[in-house]
Amino acid sequence: MSARVAAHRRIAADIRRRIAAREWVAGQALPSRSSLATEYHVHEQTVRLAYNLLRRSGVLDGERGRHVTVAHPPAMRTLTDVDADWPWGTELTDSSPQRASDDLVGRLDVLPGVLLQHEVVECLEPGGRSAMLVESWWRGRRRPHVSHVAELGVMPLTVDQAHALGLLVDALAYRVIRTRLDVHAAPVETADLILPLDRWTIRL
Repeated sequence: MSARVAAHRRIAADIRRRIAAREWVAGQALPSRSSLATEYHVHEQTVRLAYNLLRRSGVLDGERGRHVTVAHPPAMRTLTDVDADWPWGTELTDSSPQRASDDLVGRLDVLPGVLLQHEVVECLEPGGRSAMLVESWWRGRRRPHVSHVAELGVMPLTVDQAHALGLLVDALAYRVIRTRLDVHAAPVETADLILPLDRWTIRL
């Protein structure tokens, strides 16, 4: 881990602590990046990274480049259609191909080790906080689908998932396995939808 990454995560953790101690309360603006950079003896860019991390995890609100405020507690959302398009912003965080694992062999009806297209998309709330992660796999080119099946479970978050969602490693989250099917009911794509337990209810 680089010094800058370590510094911005350390500063983000301290800002969380100060908010929990009510030094700043919901709706209150935080000091400017330059002011906190002086206080923490770091470059302003390091504070910007800390603010971005806290914004994405729902601790802070505000647009990039403008003042940020302490976020109000996140509203609960209800997932009723696992195949609906996300209505707000998204960010592609990984698009590296992967070999089919035993789990994906069964889900996509492919041979073990076959190379699959793969992507991880972070779905963002209007204020920029991360609402859920969608990790998808498919073979070759994306093909149209006419239906889907879904299976609901709960799983502990990985390190990357926890950092993206602003939660602790091994915290529990909903895992919706969504598999898209063509006109012959053959799988064309499968995905894991990862949703924080404290931000979602599921009604499938």
